[in-house]
Amino acid sequence: MNKLAKIVALLFVAAFVFAPAAVFAQDAAAAETAAASVDLTSLYGIGAGLVLLGAALGIGRIGSSSVESMARQPEVAGKINTAMIISAALIEGVTFFALIICMLK
Repeated sequence: MNKLAKIVALLFVAAFVFAPAAVFAQDAAAAETAAASVDLTSLYGIGAGLVLLGAALGIGRIGSSSVESMARQPEVAGKINTAMIISAALIEGVTFFALIICMLK
């Protein structure tokens, strides 16, 4: 990546990090009432995002490890494939359960 592309990417990220501060600016009276009533719905969204991120990382590691082990020992590829699919299904089940818990709150 050349130097200009790095600078443009850095400016793009900085714009998305610092722009919401101006959009969500509010006066002092609104800030006091907002501090009195805290809304936790954004935290549920963050929890759902963390659940999905963890599931994606877990299934990705299962997939990469199983493909690597199938390449090393092709004669047991069927057993490894079956174990991979079962493990991925279990992770997805737990992920759906956690997402439902995040959405119900």
